[in-house]
Amino acid sequence: MILLMVDAREILGPDSPLQQVLTGFNPRDQQLLMAETVESVLDQTETLLIEAGTGTGKTFAYLAPLLTSGKRAIVSTGTRALQDQLFHRDLPTLAKAMGQPIDVALLKGRGNYLCMERLASASQRDTARRYGKELATIREWSKATDSGDRAEVDAVAEDSPVWSWVTSTLDNCLGQKCEFYDRCFVTRARREAQAADMVVVNHHLLLADLAMKEAGFDQFLPGAEAFVVDEAHQLPDIAGQFLGTTVSTVALAAMVDEAAVDAIALGGPPLATATAAASTALMQLRTAAPHERGRYEFAVHEAALRPALDQLLAALRDLIACLEPYAGESAVLANAVQRLAERVTDIGRFGDVEGYEGLRWVDVGPRGIRLHVTPLDTADITAAMITARGASWVFTSATLAVNEDFSHFAQRLGLNDARSVKLESPYPLAERSLIFLPGGLPAPSSKDHPEAVMVHTTPLLKLTSGGAFFLFTSYRALNAAAAWLKHNANSVAGRPILVQGTLPRDALLRQFRRAGNAVLLATSTFWEGVDVPGKALSLVVIDKLPFASPADPLLQARIEHHRRRGENAFAEHQLPQAVLALKQGVGRLLRDASDYGVVALCDPRLTEKSYGKVFLSALSPMPVANTVAAVRSFYRELDSERLPA
Repeated sequence: MILLMVDAREILGPDSPLQQVLTGFNPRDQQLLMAETVESVLDQTETLLIEAGTGTGKTFAYLAPLLTSGKRAIVSTGTRALQDQLFHRDLPTLAKAMGQPIDVALLKGRGNYLCMERLASASQRDTARRYGKELATIREWSKATDSGDRAEVDAVAEDSPVWSWVTSTLDNCLGQKCEFYDRCFVTRARREAQAADMVVVNHHLLLADLAMKEAGFDQFLPGAEAFVVDEAHQLPDIAGQFLGTTVSTVALAAMVDEAAVDAIALGGPPLATATAAASTALMQLRTAAPHERGRYEFAVHEAALRPALDQLLAALRDLIACLEPYAGESAVLANAVQRLAERVTDIGRFGDVEGYEGLRWVDVGPRGIRLHVTPLDTADITAAMITARGASWVFTSATLAVNEDFSHFAQRLGLNDARSVKLESPYPLAERSLIFLPGGLPAPSSKDHPEAVMVHTTPLLKLTSGGAFFLFTSYRALNAAAAWLKHNANSVAGRPILVQGTLPRDALLRQFRRAGNAVLLATSTFWEGVDVPGKALSLVVIDKLPFASPADPLLQARIEHHRRRGENAFAEHQLPQAVLALKQGVGRLLRDASDYGVVALCDPRLTEKSYGKVFLSALSPMPVANTVAAVRSFYRELDSERLPA
């Protein structure tokens, strides 16, 4: 039972003990108001939607009342970074301030934990020698780690292919048949979660646990009386993915390759032939799909995809038939048979789905394709899973509402009766931020738009010594801007130029922070979850309003879904989604009370279309300017604060 202090005011109020243990902590009215609101929701077993502007300090604002409530709690986040922040930094800080321990566990997806069985076999891979140093590092770490959490290993890049060799997936996990089961880090983490008073998880794990409860199975998270969903704006889309079906050619190829290693040793030529046929069928499916990266409606390309899918199904069934006689001799092969049979069932869903309120679509990536069957409306399902717990729920983010309206978010999760509260940022946005609307830009659909963005905004770099994000809504625009900058490098006055895709995201961010005046070109990957406080980021350029592409089959299906229900798809879905996405992008600018900077929005629709006012209103109280002279004056005035007297 967690019961450390009388109420959240004692922790976050004027006499907060955090002032003794956290340098720079000062009580904030918005933080205390949020904490007291969460406290009342926990007392009344209610559901709360709360938007907390940047700088509110929302993690302490919900953790403090959770800790004093005496309730078992689950906190869910959208990113691993926030999970680690809560578990390794925020909760220990609160425990220290209170002078009492907190019984909390961290639980991530299985792909974050070392798998001893797969580590033991990793050296058998053909490419193992190329990554010998990384494998040696992981082996040494495996002897000392208590958690098996790969986040502990800084020396191996997050995107190194080695991690996929030494971690498990649901498809290749052997469960209790594994010889290392007693040392399994995933199993240990789940046991610790079951025993803890508070568990920090991610949205996928939360949904998996809720679905198991709804279906009448034992869940792997403890029974909780209170749930907090942070970064909640991500939950509706994640729910759609989770409740649908996905078949990845990359994952399926890995399953076939791993089965082949054991199969060939046991069965000789017949099994070798079957695995080779399955691999060939996967390659032919990839060839049959569109070649350009993007999303495509399955029905449009079904004529090309259907024969390749039929061939793949036949090859997988033959492989299963060849593997089954040997399943009793190898836990790996027994697991492969089960998982391959499940994939056969999943692929079968891409036949005619009569009366299904969803979409079959294809996602083409750089390494392979994903086939998706995605429901368009998950509100009834998610609402049922949430209400079945009979618990208090808090959904929070810096972007949940369109101005004062929470209905878009609430409707997508079926939470129409939830209480809603909006807290403005405590930062002085009206004085320390500025929105710049360049004039003379072509229509955002014009092929000349990316170059025009760079021409109109790179002169702003001469007005600040800080760094800049140039954020684009498509890879095409990003590549066009990068090409322009390559031929006009003098426009950045010797600053380092960083481009998404040239290095892993974390490495780019480290270089950006270290430089202090760099220019980073990126897409949606950097629109949220990126924190660069200080003058290292003093300018954010956004090329277009982040409306989903009209060619996106998911958007087209949702538009039709709204039309059939007699609703205005633009007002009900497209506009609010774009507003929330823009708020996330703009939110990269000010990450500290002393920060200041300019956001350049390079979309003429902000002034030419009536809905432009909705976007600008959502960014209030940030003032708007349309001249470079105004930007110059803004920087000059704020820069003077940093000059010695």
